[in-house]
Parts: sequence; structure tokens; C-alpha cells
Amino acid sequence: EYSARVAVERLDRMKAKLPQVPGLDGRLRVWYNPELKSVNFMVPGVICAILLVVTMMLTSLAIVKEREIGTLEQLMVTPIKARELMLGKTIPFTIIGFIDMALVLVVSVLWFHVPIAGSLLLLFALTAVFLLTSLGVGLFISTVSRTQQQAMMTSFFIMLPSILLSGFMFPIENMPRFIQ
Repeated sequence: EYSARVAVERLDRMKAKLPQVPGLDGRLRVWYNPELKSVNFMVPGVICAILLVVTMMLTSLAIVKEREIGTLEQLMVTPIKARELMLGKTIPFTIIGFIDMALVLVVSVLWFHVPIAGSLLLLFALTAVFLLTSLGVGLFISTVSRTQQQAMMTSFFIMLPSILLSGFMFPIENMPRFIQ
């Protein structure tokens, strides 16, 4: 209606006589998933959720387990540096994260027929950034926790809001402004 009103005003100014005023037809177009298949929206989110749960949970239990069984003191008196210990505790879980990513990606394409539109190299590069953050949070939880149970509960305390507020389950636009 607004478009028609503006067009009429413009035509009146130009003193043009047309039998009908042309209008605009606005239509919503979905670029990523034009068929609006829910599997194409859900499977990529599940990939992120699996990576978050597996890597954060495993990493959060890594140092706590050493502390609980008493081998952390033995590691501290060895000649390795702190960053070497952190790398030793992180690299295996990074490899596990990439293997999980590849496995779930293959299943999503072959079983669920989710199309991959874009660069796989970029996807794995961004997965590396995601893994760095989730492994870092897991290591942080592992260093502040005293027991494995405490580390698991802290991981769940961080994971659940992360998943709920990520837009995976509820659209971010529907959340209150201060939560967005």
C-alpha cells in the first residue's frame, strides 16, 4: 500500500497518465534452505552441540582426574613446562573433535542428505576456532574444579545455556533484547 501511495504521488508530480499504477510485490526468499527442510537446519546445529559436549566434557575431566588420583603432583615435578602439559592434555581432544566433526559430517551428507554449500576447508578452519574455545573452557573448568563430579556439573552449567542461547533451539530474534 505504501509503495502504491508513493508511486501515485510520483506519477502525479510527473503528470503522467497511466491506466494502472505499478506496484511492488515483496516476497520472502530463503537462500540457504529454500525447501525449509528442518533436517537442513537441525543437523548443522547438532554437529556443534556434539562438538561442544564431547570436547568440553572430556577436557574438563582431564586435569581433575590427575588431581584426584594424585598424579598431578608427579606431573608438576617433571621437567615439562605448563604449556606442554596443556598441549598434551588438549591435542588428543582436538583430534577427537576433528574426527567427530568428519564423522558427523559424513553421516549428515550420506544419511540425511544435507547439502554442503561452501568450502569444506573453511568449515574445518572454523571448526578449529570452535574447538579452541570449547577446549579452552574445558581446561578452565578442569583447573578450577576439585573433583570430576564438580567438573561435570560445571560443564553442564556452561553447556546448557550455551546451547539454549545459541539460536539452535529458539530463534535469537524471539529472545528478549538483553539476552540477545
